[in-house]
Amino acid sequence: MTLDDLQRRLAGFATARDWQRFHTPKNLVMALSGEVGELTALFQWLTPAESASVLEDPATRAAVLDELADVTIYLARLADVLGVDLLEAAEAKVNRNESRFPVDRFD
Repeated sequence: MTLDDLQRRLAGFATARDWQRFHTPKNLVMALSGEVGELTALFQWLTPAESASVLEDPATRAAVLDELADVTIYLARLADVLGVDLLEAAEAKVNRNESRFPVDRFD
């Protein structure tokens, strides 16, 4: 599935349920923030080593994957509602970061 496929599927899901009226940028940002909070809670008290191996426990793995999916879904939906090409925006940001943080400054 591509990002475009996902966005079309999410838009169809929302349309079929008449949820577009709830999918305002404000509401989507708030929902996204809530899901990031839920993802954060899964890692909150873990040591760095524990966080690196979080997917080894089947129950924790399922919870992390669900929260990552929720974050992705709300982010993709927000970008679609705003008419933002998320991959284009990300590429532009990476390009800016490469200029801001040239590799020779961090050797």
